[in-house]
Amino acid sequence: MEWGEGCYEVIAEQLFPAAEVVVERAAPTGGDRMLDLGCGTGSAALLGAERGATVTGVDPAERLLSVAAAEASDRGLDARFLVGHAAELPMPDDSVDVVVSVFGVIFAPDAEAAAAEIDRVIAPGGRAVISAWIPDGTMFRAVRLMRETIGPLLNQPDQPDQPTPPFSWHERGALEGLFGPRGFSVSVEGHDLPFTAPSPEEFVRTEEENHPLAVRARTAVVEAGLADQLREGMLRIYSDGNEDPGAFRVTSRYVVAELVRGTP
Repeated sequence: MEWGEGCYEVIAEQLFPAAEVVVERAAPTGGDRMLDLGCGTGSAALLGAERGATVTGVDPAERLLSVAAAEASDRGLDARFLVGHAAELPMPDDSVDVVVSVFGVIFAPDAEAAAAEIDRVIAPGGRAVISAWIPDGTMFRAVRLMRETIGPLLNQPDQPDQPTPPFSWHERGALEGLFGPRGFSVSVEGHDLPFTAPSPEEFVRTEEENHPLAVRARTAVVEAGLADQLREGMLRIYSDGNEDPGAFRVTSRYVVAELVRGTP
């Protein structure tokens, strides 16, 4: 998945309230060294820099990093942005006081490797705050339909029967199993994030035009003759789940997990 395709800036705007929640929970201050893991266009990174933290954003999508760097420069904020992956962070050992990740590290293919890297870079007494979707609700069903339709066209099937399921970043027990042996305590709290538009049709159009996965697969979907079927399926899911009869609103649930590393 190449998140630099399409216009992720639109998606980042939708997710911005969650970035505010994550950074508020992480509470970076002047003197803190903060890492925004899977930073995208830098929403959380810039919020941390506004609080006085020295910030590094890491993401594999170079275009998104350039957007984030330009914004930081324009606003005179202390933030740098590096190409990297969760399983191999371009950071020295014990170089970070605070790690934040707004729906970023949850997409890492190897949760164990990502946890090992978070452990490696966080200094004693440091903390990580991660947001993760709860796999339920209208948005979850719509995204699942999109991936089930598009995945095979891009030779990226979801493989629902794979022996090892994706890591449950939203579950406290799973996080305790992953980070507890590394010396982290875990707490989890639930939050809601509304997605709105003038109508379900307008929301589907916005997703089609901007979501990186939809943009990447657009030609393949059209050539396979699935464009209308996918659009109608997405519209049906969004219409059934619409909470605002006069416009469009669906609410997605997510968790914010705080991982606090003890001192030796």
